[in-house]
Amino acid sequence: MNVFPVFLSVVFVLRNQSDQIETILSDAAINISSIVSDYELIIVDNASDDDSVSVLKHLTGENGQANLQVYALTKEVDTDTASWVGLENALGDFVAVINPSLDDIGFLPEMLDKAVSGADVVFANNQKTPAQSLAYRAAYAVFNGLYKSSNGINLAKEAPQFRILSKRVVNFILQHPHPAVAYRYLPATGGFARVNLNYSAVPKVSYTKRLKGRIEQGIRLLVSTTRAPMRLVTWLSLFGAFSNLLYSCYVVAVGLFKTDIAPGWISLSLQQSGMFFLISLVLLVLAEYILNVVSIQNEGPLYHVGQEFSSSRITRCEKLNIEEVLANTSSKPMAYPKRAA
Repeated sequence: MNVFPVFLSVVFVLRNQSDQIETILSDAAINISSIVSDYELIIVDNASDDDSVSVLKHLTGENGQANLQVYALTKEVDTDTASWVGLENALGDFVAVINPSLDDIGFLPEMLDKAVSGADVVFANNQKTPAQSLAYRAAYAVFNGLYKSSNGINLAKEAPQFRILSKRVVNFILQHPHPAVAYRYLPATGGFARVNLNYSAVPKVSYTKRLKGRIEQGIRLLVSTTRAPMRLVTWLSLFGAFSNLLYSCYVVAVGLFKTDIAPGWISLSLQQSGMFFLISLVLLVLAEYILNVVSIQNEGPLYHVGQEFSSSRITRCEKLNIEEVLANTSSKPMAYPKRAA
């Protein structure tokens, strides 16, 4: 097996896995140490309720495992935020994010080969996923459909959690005002060299994901990364204003051309349509204002140079001929003018 001359950081997000931590990290160290020249294992404990922190303290002791870096969170957060804790503290040339329960660490050499060959982002999608409830699968499909229609990317297939990022990509995400949110989608949309790989491996642990937490995470991702929800509000407000304006015209036309009208109907209808017309206009202005504020707040850097190239031959350097001049001056003695008598 080829050994890649890189420093690899591997991020694990763990919660309530005290019985498996030592095995997970031992297997990871054996696999990773054989494919890279140097590595570090970054463990983010997502506010475990068991003895995970105690086990990790023991493993980082003098008689424990090498190259471990542990970050124990005081409050449970979503997986993306926990992963970003490890990413922003990683020191490696490349950073891999692995869920030891679902992802196959044995597929890491294929991913690293693509990364070393020039890919800034390498995604790996496991074709075999744990069985989930019907409600979870339905909500997951709806979310991916909405996100793809608004952002043009299917997060489940095109930006899975199992990934390798170059340091260039991590630095780019760091410039975003909300890097923990941008980490989930930005590597797939930032214009970097990207490779998507597929593999098939049976997950080691099958567990049921919490639908409520995933819904909250999905809503936050939709609202913070796309204008579609707020743009829908503006279009509905515009439609409401236009509809009430048409209804007002209809009421006036009925009053002009019909005589058998219930007393007070015209004035009441005009009053209601005018009031809802003004409310719709106010909502339209407020929605546009909020949309603009959110857009400014979520704006990333104005630009980011993903890659830089230059020609191997620069004509201005050839015209300068610096090397030849230096060679000539070093081989010839320097002549000094004679002092007049």
